[in-house]
Amino acid sequence: MTLKPEEVSWVIGNEIEKYEERSELESVGRVIQVGDGIARIWGLDDVMMSELLEFPNGTLGMVLNLAVDHVGAVLLGSEQGIKEHDVVKRTNKIISVPVGEALLGRVVNALGEPIDGKGKIETNHFRPLEARAPNVVERQPVNEPIQTGVKAIDAMIPIGKGQRELIIGDRQTGKTTLILDTIINQKDKDVACIYVAIGQKNSTIAKMVAILEKHDAMKYTTIIAAPASDPAALQYIAPYAGVNMGEYFMYNGKHAICFYDDLTKHAQAYRQMALLLKRPPGREAYPGDIFYLHSRLLERSAKLNDELGGGSLTGIPVVETQANDVATYIPTNVISITDGQIYLESDLFYAGIRPAINVGISASRVGGKAQTKAMKKVAGSLRLDLAQYRELAAFAQFGAELEETTLAQLRRGERMVEILKQDKFNPYPLEKQVVTIYVGSRGYLDDIPVASVRKFEEEFYHFVEKEYPDIPKTIANTLDLDPEIMKELDDAVTQFKKKYDFST
Repeated sequence: MTLKPEEVSWVIGNEIEKYEERSELESVGRVIQVGDGIARIWGLDDVMMSELLEFPNGTLGMVLNLAVDHVGAVLLGSEQGIKEHDVVKRTNKIISVPVGEALLGRVVNALGEPIDGKGKIETNHFRPLEARAPNVVERQPVNEPIQTGVKAIDAMIPIGKGQRELIIGDRQTGKTTLILDTIINQKDKDVACIYVAIGQKNSTIAKMVAILEKHDAMKYTTIIAAPASDPAALQYIAPYAGVNMGEYFMYNGKHAICFYDDLTKHAQAYRQMALLLKRPPGREAYPGDIFYLHSRLLERSAKLNDELGGGSLTGIPVVETQANDVATYIPTNVISITDGQIYLESDLFYAGIRPAINVGISASRVGGKAQTKAMKKVAGSLRLDLAQYRELAAFAQFGAELEETTLAQLRRGERMVEILKQDKFNPYPLEKQVVTIYVGSRGYLDDIPVASVRKFEEEFYHFVEKEYPDIPKTIANTLDLDPEIMKELDDAVTQFKKKYDFST
C-alpha cells in the first residue's frame, strides 16, 4: 500500500487544526521542616486557610498558619516518610466531612472515614468543617424538651431542643454515663445522636459502642472517635466534624444532639498545635483565640425557625475539672458560652448519690420553657426544697435542737434525695418520672424509712401500671397532669399504702 502525498498533507492539516495547546499550572511547595505533627512549607503563596495539602506519602495536611515566607500545616496522619525538600501539592479543597443518614450506626474517625470494619459509607453529602452559625432571625426560642430519662435533670435542670448545656465535673463522677443515659432514652423519639470522643482510650470507646449496641441505640447514633493515640490535629477537628453531621439533620427539619466528650482535651490538643506553630501563648499557655475555638463550635447549636424547617441541634459539651475547681480557664470559658451547666460533684458521688448532681451550682438558663406541663406541676418547688434541705442538713450536723417543722423539712429532703437516685443505663420515661416525683413532693413518703424509699418507688409504679393504667397513659399522651389524674394518683397511693406496709 502506498501513501499519496496529498492524503498525508490532508491528515496533517486536520491534526494541526484540531490541536489545542493545553498547559496546566500546579501550585506546589517544599517542606522546610517537619516534626511533632507540624510541617512548615516554603512556596504555596496562593494557598487558602484550612485548605487540604497532599504530602508525598499520601498523608493529608491542613493549613493553619499563613506567614509571610512560609505556610504552617498540621498533619492529619503519619509524618513517617515525609522529609525536608519533599514536594507538597495543593488540593484546592477546604477540609470537609461526609454527612447524612448513612453515618448513623457507624463509628468513624475525625475525617468521617469508617473505622468499625462495616465497609464504606455511601453518601453524596459533604459539609465544610467551618460553617456560619444561624443568626438571630433564623432561630426561634427553645421551647421543646429533650427528655434525658434522668429524673434529676428533667425535673430541675431541663434541656430543650437547640440548647447548649454543659456537663462539668471531676474525672470518674459519671459525666459519660449521663450522656449514655440520654442517648439510650432517645429510642423511638426520632432524634439523631452524634457522640464525639476526644482524647479517650480506644478501649473506653469500644465499651461505649458495646453498651449502645446492647440497648439497641447504635442505629440512631454516630460515634466520632479521635482517641489519645490520634494526632492532635484529628482531635482538634473531631468536634467540628460532629457539629457538621448534626447540622445536616437540623437543616433538613429534623432533630439531633451532639455530645463533645470532652472539650478540655480538645483545648489541650489545640494548645499543643498552636505552640508548635509558634503562635503567641496566653493564659495557661493557651493561644489567644482559645475562647473563639469553643464559641464558634457551640454557637452552631440552634432551634431553627419554621421557615427553615424547624429543625434543631442541641449541644452537650463536657468539661473535666480538677479538685472540683470550676474557676479555671477552660471551664469558665465554656460556662460563659453555654445556656447552663450540670455540675457533678465527687463528694456526692462517693456518698452514693448518683447521678451526683449538685443542684446548687447546676442551672438551666432555658428553665421551665423546656419542660412539659406535667413536670412543671410536680417539680416546681423541688429545686428550692433540695437547696433548703442541704442548708438545714449542714446546720443539723452541729447537733443543735431542731423544731418540728425543721425536722419535717429534713425528713422530706432526705426522701427526695433518695427518690432522685437512679441506676445507670436505666432512663425513666416521662410518666414514670412524674408519678415518682409527685409521690415524694406531696409528702406520701415522709413516713416511709429512707432505706425503703426506692423499693416503694418501684413497687408503687408497677401497682399503678396494673391497677390504674390510665394514669401513665394519660400523662404520656397529654404531657399534662390535670386535677382528675392527681386525684386518681392520690387514691392510688392511699390504696397502695394500705395494701403494703413499708413503715418498718
